[in-house]
Amino acid sequence: MDDLEPLPVVLLHGLIGSLDDPAIAAALHPRLVFSPSLLGYGANADTAPATITLANQVEYVGQLVRTKFGDGRFHLVGNSVEGVVAALFANKQPEMVASLITAEGNFTLRDPFWSASIARMDQAEAEAMLDTLRIDPEGWLAQSGISPTEERVSAARRRLNLQPASTLRAMGRSIVETTGQPSYDALLRSVFVRMPVHLIAGERSRDGWDVPAWLKSWP
Repeated sequence: MDDLEPLPVVLLHGLIGSLDDPAIAAALHPRLVFSPSLLGYGANADTAPATITLANQVEYVGQLVRTKFGDGRFHLVGNSVEGVVAALFANKQPEMVASLITAEGNFTLRDPFWSASIARMDQAEAEAMLDTLRIDPEGWLAQSGISPTEERVSAARRRLNLQPASTLRAMGRSIVETTGQPSYDALLRSVFVRMPVHLIAGERSRDGWDVPAWLKSWP
């Protein structure tokens, strides 16, 4: 993938963060892996919800990667809803992105169905939903067909506690607003002609991924 020294990999987590996992870093060794917590997550969990938008996430990612890598290039991976942030960043800063990898990233308004449902909730409903998941991480994994091993349950519990419900609501609203605009499809097309793009889907979830028809026949 790289001509000389392996370029770093930047991982953007999904609606529930994060991807800062030693196992992931080990799998990508010897590449340097950077898995930041975005606005509203982890150390940034107290970010004001009104400021949590995809546009602000893109700006924040730019600040982080410049601090980490200067003007160097890297491979950018966006998981699920953060696939939107990754695409927006790649469109804005194409000179920094060696390739874009979208792991079931949202392409159309049909993809962020969970985000859309959270966006419609009031604060009390969102908090109750998140509390339910935190109480039963095994059930949350089982809903996705994931065997709830001790290691996976521990990781799920940690990730469910990385963000407040207000972050999920803010992200949900911004994701729906962005992917629902006709200009988003045009933006994706623009990104795809400017850099290598790779799509990754899970074995059980591939059929539910709403990949646009034009992309299915992409060269």
